[in-house]
Amino acid sequence: MRPPPHLAAAHSAAAAPSAAGSHAGPSRRRPRHRGATTTMSAAVTCCRFAALACLLAAGAATALLTFSLPASPISASATTRADFAGKMSVTDRPPPMARHLSAPPARATPPPLGVRRRKREPSYWRMAPEEALRYAKREIRDAEPVIDDPDLYAPLFKNVSQFKRSYELMERILKVYIYQDGRRPIFHTPPLSGIYASEGWFMKLLKESRRHAVADPTKAHLFYLPYSSQQLRLTLYVPDSHDLRPLSVYLRNFVRGLANKYPFWNRTRGADHFLVACHDWGPYTATAHRELRKNTIMALCNADSSEGIFTPGKDVSLPETTIRTPKRPLRYVGGLPVSRRSILAFFAGNVHGRVRPELLKHWGDGQDADMRVYGLLPNRVSRRMSYIQHMKNSRFCLCPMGFEVNSPRIVEAFYYECVPVIIADNFVLPLSEVLDWSAFAVVVAEKDIPDLKRILEGIPLRRYVAMHGCVKRLQKHFLWHARPIKYDLFHMILHSIWLSRVNQVEIDG
Repeated sequence: MRPPPHLAAAHSAAAAPSAAGSHAGPSRRRPRHRGATTTMSAAVTCCRFAALACLLAAGAATALLTFSLPASPISASATTRADFAGKMSVTDRPPPMARHLSAPPARATPPPLGVRRRKREPSYWRMAPEEALRYAKREIRDAEPVIDDPDLYAPLFKNVSQFKRSYELMERILKVYIYQDGRRPIFHTPPLSGIYASEGWFMKLLKESRRHAVADPTKAHLFYLPYSSQQLRLTLYVPDSHDLRPLSVYLRNFVRGLANKYPFWNRTRGADHFLVACHDWGPYTATAHRELRKNTIMALCNADSSEGIFTPGKDVSLPETTIRTPKRPLRYVGGLPVSRRSILAFFAGNVHGRVRPELLKHWGDGQDADMRVYGLLPNRVSRRMSYIQHMKNSRFCLCPMGFEVNSPRIVEAFYYECVPVIIADNFVLPLSEVLDWSAFAVVVAEKDIPDLKRILEGIPLRRYVAMHGCVKRLQKHFLWHARPIKYDLFHMILHSIWLSRVNQVEIDG
């Protein structure tokens, strides 16, 4: 057996002197054949390259099988597999390819109970607007039940599953084109404070929306007429004239100009257009244009179904919100727990219209200590407890209509976690397309004002506690945010307008 080359070289060098001394004759060592040595070295090199190529090919095959074959079911933890692999000797382990080939194919793991498998959504941006609306209507109709959603409290909604699916589709699909026409301040000048601030905040936030506002009208599902009913009144109404026709004529001429300038109005006769108006006169500004009144989606605070202007199912009842400080719209929001609400019912405000005089006639001027009903809050009372403190300390907040059916006290009640009592016949309640008002409000007919205390005291404590809890959960849906968040008031209003448009389209089946 030959020694290794480095040991053989050292041995030869050490033995050379002694060999030269003992053998005086010619050397018996065989002569080296350089050609054979070179050939053998080349062969060894080729073998090494071939072995390396084989190793690389085996590694590539192993990697290919790893990514192409299905993963084995997770029946043991990674720690168990590692321990088992550590106990095996190198010779006992199967080769990499054999390990992958021996793995059984994995079975599809069913989704957890209560979680529906998300199906692949289509490319909405490739759909024509009408096609996308028809798709949305089918999806909403066939919405699968919502088992549990921490962001939505099911008792607040008529059908929480359909609302959730409709809201999801609105977020992914809806594009709104905002007309840039119109003279300021009537157009593009949103009022952000006062009791008519809803129309202003909606206009402001929609203009700032990168998700929904679109510059290309051909991609739009809805077209927004960005006027303010409050600014229209301040600009054109002649005080004490009692003549609203100049306001409606102005809006009529604006719509006629759009119809002559653009093709969009004439395609649907205004059915895919909408306006948002919170002043009491908002409905009357649309009466001079037949298509505007009949076809256009109107989001109105004055949602009176008895006048023949507001059409339930097409139009949207807009919540009337009082914003005192536009930079801090959520100031004073919050209330007291049920145990600290010592007042049964509270109202204070101007006495006008047909309902409020009746309310004060039966319950005003301190006739009943449990029913705190006033005109304007007297100074002797406000020094001890302010208007907002009264609402926060009351179980029920009375919301009688004034000149018109709407009242900002409804949303104020939500802000201060007080159950609203709505006294306004023919009033279509805000966002009633999706909200179940029986869960968090009491509706009393105008003729039942004399029995108001008996009606309120007849509500069981358990029922009242549930209603109060619903009011607290509902509150977030009626809040304005400088930067809109999911399910806030801006999105709730926009969703109701979107839903009205979706319901217009016809689908098969």
